[in-house]
Amino acid sequence: MTETAWENEWERVLWKQKTYPDNYVPKSFLSSLSKNANFRPYTYWYLVRSSFAITQHLATVVVFVSIFVHLNERRLDPRALVWASIGAFLGGWSVWEVLNCCSSSVTSSGASANATRAKIIKSSILVFLALMSVSPVLRTLTAATSSDSIWALSACLFVLNTLLADYTTMPLDAHLRERLTSVLSMNAAISSSVVLASRLPSDLSVFGLMLVSVQLFALFPVLRRRLQAGPAIVQTSVTLVLCLSSILSAESVSRTATGLVMAAFAAVTFVAPGVLVWAQKYKNEIRGTWDPAVPRVNRTEKSM
Repeated sequence: MTETAWENEWERVLWKQKTYPDNYVPKSFLSSLSKNANFRPYTYWYLVRSSFAITQHLATVVVFVSIFVHLNERRLDPRALVWASIGAFLGGWSVWEVLNCCSSSVTSSGASANATRAKIIKSSILVFLALMSVSPVLRTLTAATSSDSIWALSACLFVLNTLLADYTTMPLDAHLRERLTSVLSMNAAISSSVVLASRLPSDLSVFGLMLVSVQLFALFPVLRRRLQAGPAIVQTSVTLVLCLSSILSAESVSRTATGLVMAAFAAVTFVAPGVLVWAQKYKNEIRGTWDPAVPRVNRTEKSM
């Protein structure tokens, strides 16, 4: 038989007896070959803007650690920290209300909105009183543990918090639905804050640090995800403010810490996107008619 007849007879099966050899491949076999069919190239500045959420989270961690160092060395008045935390909470709540007003799909009535605000105020007061009551217990929680173990444990928990944090955008008209990873990330940050607070010299310092921890690692990530859905100028401004605040706070601790913080910000915001754009040229995904079918595991069975 000629090769044309073999090509007409060829099938994608090996269990049939054919006249052509088993290793025969017709020319039409590679006609449907596609390279990087599902590949979407990224631009550099798009990746830079996408990395702003990670940079903001790193900045909040640096600010928190700097506050702890100042409290531990008695260079920061805990009463001023408490009042600053209350002011920051009121400012963040005001921004949240503005974002809710800007949402086009808000259909709740005025009565339900007032009920929601009353519930938030009640929860805030309960958290405030709970932190105040457990501060004496937290201050002596790790009295029998060495400081080196505390620093290592808190560093590992902050690394876990950064890796598991949710950096996705939450649209203005979407309901708040936390992922399991974001919950684990928040728990890791709060746990790290607890072990660090146990090294502070006074109950008021412990209360102020835990109040800041709840705002930075439980409330601010939700507000940050809402701000990501806004204009790019808002996201850029928030990133610049947080980066400058973290650099200034780190500079008050040590110059070495300031250099490390600036290097981390530059690597995450500018270097890593450039590396990813450079690595795109090595993407080589080949698809064709030989790809296996994707099984449907949860397919609904038809009734007999």
